[in-house]
Formats: sequence, C-alpha cells, structure tokens
Amino acid sequence: MDEHDTLARQFEAERGRLRAVAYRMLGSLGEAEDAVQEAWIRLDRSGGESVANLRGWLTTVVARVCLDMLRARKARREEPIGPTTPEPADPADPAREAELADSVGLALLVVLDSLAPAERIAFVLHDMFDLPFEEIARVVGRSPVAARQLASRARRRVRGQAGDEDALRHRRAVVDAFLVAAKNNDLAGLLAVLAPDVELRADAAAVALGGHPETRGADAVAAQFAGRAAAARAGLVDGALAIVVAPRGRLLLVLIPTIANGRIAALEAIADRERLCGFEIPMLDP
Repeated sequence: MDEHDTLARQFEAERGRLRAVAYRMLGSLGEAEDAVQEAWIRLDRSGGESVANLRGWLTTVVARVCLDMLRARKARREEPIGPTTPEPADPADPAREAELADSVGLALLVVLDSLAPAERIAFVLHDMFDLPFEEIARVVGRSPVAARQLASRARRRVRGQAGDEDALRHRRAVVDAFLVAAKNNDLAGLLAVLAPDVELRADAAAVALGGHPETRGADAVAAQFAGRAAAARAGLVDGALAIVVAPRGRLLLVLIPTIANGRIAALEAIADRERLCGFEIPMLDP
C-alpha cells in the first residue's frame, strides 16, 4: 500500500467524526459533506508529510472551511436578493440528515443558526468536541481569551433557549402528522390536524402553480393538500419549522405553518423566487 492509499485510509477513518463536526456547525448535511471533502482535497494536496496530528489537523481544517461557509451564508442574507433561480435543495441523504438532526436536537439547530459564525464555531468545537481554546483561537483568528468569550456568549444563548426543545418537538409532530395525512390522501387525518378556521394564503407565484390566493376552513384546505404532498418534507426555514416542497431536489415551494393548540391554524405558501433564494433550509426528514 503506497503513502497516498495510507493517507486516504486514515482520512476515511475520520470521515464520520468530521461530518458530525461540520453538521453541527452548518446544520446541513450537503454542506457538511462539502466541507469534509474540501478537507480531503487540502490533505491530499499537502501529502500529509508535515501533519503531526492528523485528527487535530483535519478538525481544524473542517472548522475553518465551515467558518468561511457560515460567513458567506451571512453575507448572502445581508445582500439584496436578485431574481435568480434558487439552488436545488440538497437531496443527498435525507434519512441520514434526519438522524443527525435528531441527535443534535432540533431546538439546538435553531439556536445555533441564530449565533454569529465565530460564536457557533467556538461553541461547537469546545462544548461538543472538547477542543482547547488555544486551537479554537487559531480557527477563528482571535486570542484564546476572546475564543473563550465567544463560546461563553454562545453557551448562554443556547442555555437560555433550551426550553424550546419540547415546544419545537410538539410542532414537529403536528407537521409530520400533516405530511403523512396529505401523502396518504387521508382527509380525516388532515382534518384532525387542521384548525376548523385554518387559513391558507398564497403569494402570486404559488397561485400560478395551481393554488388560490386565500382558502379558509379545514375542509377546503384539506382538499387542497390531500394526495398532493409527495415531494413535501419538513425543514427549517431560516431557523423556523416549515414544510418544503422540492420535487427532484429543486426548491419549488415553502409552506410556513402557524401552530396553535396542537393544530395548524394558518399556512403561508411562498413560491416567489426572490424570497426562496433568501432562505436557508436544512432538511429534517425524507
């Protein structure tokens, strides 16, 4: 076995851990896979001869790649959104992404998404993967003291919102019940999860797809979705639980639910390309 094969074998032994690190930073399995692959490219280019601690080196590289991706994501959110075609939603492995999301905790993913990139990196590396602040400082380009402060600030925000976990899981259960009933053409199931006076509002682009600007009442709304949700999945849209419709992996429509008393009280259908381009949408289940 030559040196390149040995290096590749060592990298593959670390791939699962690196994917977990990247996923907790990015909240997207597709982006996490990209970050890990970039780490392999950099390792392959270097030849690995000067790497004394491969595990630590790879963790640092993945963290730096993730930090760049988070900063680019933040910059995109702040720029005016032009009339461009949305990128396809990542269809790579929704089952694995759902497993990772459950292991991290949906509420934690939401809170992490609200942190500044450097805070998120510092918190994940220290609190989840026990990296010393001296190493984290090199990743985020700060002093060890500043890195410690970043992690501490992130930790306070995470702890302050930890109570949201149960509430988010309850909302997720409602959304899952809606999707199951819709996919199975189960009108009774849809009526059970929709509030009697539920309202569905759609933007002009969603109306052009075959909807109505406004639909009121559980019967009418249920009729719109029964048997028509094959491409729909749960997702986090800018940190909020939503329903994402992405046939063949191309983002087409987002449904933002309002949930009250265990039922869906309102739905907003968004298909406008400019708005869709501005969303960050980690997928949560198949």
